[in-house]
Amino acid sequence: MADQNRPVTGYPAPPASNGYPTNTATAYPYVAPPPQNQGAYFNVSANPYYSDPYANQQRATFIRRIFAVFIACIIIIGTIVFIMWLILRPQVPQFRLDTLTLSNFNMSSNSLISGTWDARFTVRNPNSKIVLYYDHIEAAVFYKSESISETTVPPFAQGKKNETTVRATFVSASAYVDDRNGISSERSRGTVDFNLRMMARVRFKAGAWWARRRILKIYCPNLLIGVSTNSTGGSLSGGSKNCRVGL
Repeated sequence: MADQNRPVTGYPAPPASNGYPTNTATAYPYVAPPPQNQGAYFNVSANPYYSDPYANQQRATFIRRIFAVFIACIIIIGTIVFIMWLILRPQVPQFRLDTLTLSNFNMSSNSLISGTWDARFTVRNPNSKIVLYYDHIEAAVFYKSESISETTVPPFAQGKKNETTVRATFVSASAYVDDRNGISSERSRGTVDFNLRMMARVRFKAGAWWARRRILKIYCPNLLIGVSTNSTGGSLSGGSKNCRVGL
């Protein structure tokens, strides 16, 4: 018979529906156990696939603002340049070949040419608000596309609506020309056709405004010099010639 004075240490587990007792140490009153790591589902910083829509919106707004500032700067600069162009109306200078003389002209049997070409140009600045500065000028005399002699012209400045006389002397001691027969044929007719080409670095200045250096190209074609077979020199036929000028 059990001792009734013995302290009660527990109660019997209620029987299960199948007749066996249920282990109360592991029993849980809910259908499914709670999740073990709730932070993995609710902590957005732990989810590598989560992107903050507010941060993305701020980034897109910043990029749009930068793009808008860039477009505005381009429009402002273009407007300023256009207004300055309307005010100044810059024009390229004008070159005119006044005289071209040839002396000591000789052509050997092995197609070597010697001679001295003396050219005088009139350079006109057509701008009423711009001063021109010629920093470096290179010039060359050609027969067709073959260079005979080259030289450089001293730099000079040209005021508004100003005309300047420029001289260039070309000396050749033994320049080889492949088309010897062409020169001989032209010389037998009394004239030889030469070309002059020049390249100059020019700066445009209007008050305190300086434009960047531009390369000026001058081309004077079809310069007929009266030199016959029996003569060693001659001058430009047909008077002065206007040269083509471009940037």
